[in-house]
Amino acid sequence: MTTLAAERISAGYGGRRVLVDVDVALESGALVALVGPNGAGKSTLLRCLAGLVRPSGGRVLLDGTDLASLDRGAIARRIAVVPQTFDTLFPFTVREIVSLGRTARLGLLAIPRGADVAAVDRAIDDLDLRDLAPRRVDELSGGERQRAVLAMALAQDGDALLLDEPTAHLDPAHQRATLILIRRLARERRLAALAVLHDLNLAAALCDRIVVMSDGRVAADGAPSGVLDPSTVAAVFGPGLDVATRDGTPYVLPSPPR
Repeated sequence: MTTLAAERISAGYGGRRVLVDVDVALESGALVALVGPNGAGKSTLLRCLAGLVRPSGGRVLLDGTDLASLDRGAIARRIAVVPQTFDTLFPFTVREIVSLGRTARLGLLAIPRGADVAAVDRAIDDLDLRDLAPRRVDELSGGERQRAVLAMALAQDGDALLLDEPTAHLDPAHQRATLILIRRLARERRLAALAVLHDLNLAAALCDRIVVMSDGRVAADGAPSGVLDPSTVAAVFGPGLDVATRDGTPYVLPSPPR
């Protein structure tokens, strides 16, 4: 069982506070959606959980150990991150991009072993990238590149998977398929998984839990049916949105102008 938890963390940039006393915990086997308006602090919270931003207050614990006490390599072996954008100066192939996920696990000579090759092959198959593996990343569509970066994160074989808008650049069918895959992998491989999402309906239909951020704080945290209620949606996202329910799952719909 892996637990990645933020305990009353505050964080910001250049004196500007973005997060204020945030508590959130991720556990193995579940996919958690992190939602909220632009500027609510979602990406900053993800970066704190990944050890990329050190909180100005509170702490982030990985199985009870403060991330501040771990070096970057130790964190990278346990926590994989899929950023919003991934840029490279070199025209790597898809296989080479995915292989970068093994960097933190390579030995002193940085020579891939059998386990490294197997992990890369598995990640390529998981994301259905076999036909794209020899192609250069600068030849890919935005959606194909996003899948390659997700495969790179899976190749790390970590215990936690943090994704910043993993469905960006994907059409609706691939958005659904990607989240279904992430949720399945979280359950099968006992990953603690968190995805920053803007689509509330994807979060409600395909995630086990939703954390709602507003003004740098957690406004709600729980099962979709208990979180996406009309009062919370109106308070966090503003007017003009209706909440309907289908088979127990809430959906958020824009109301027509009056």
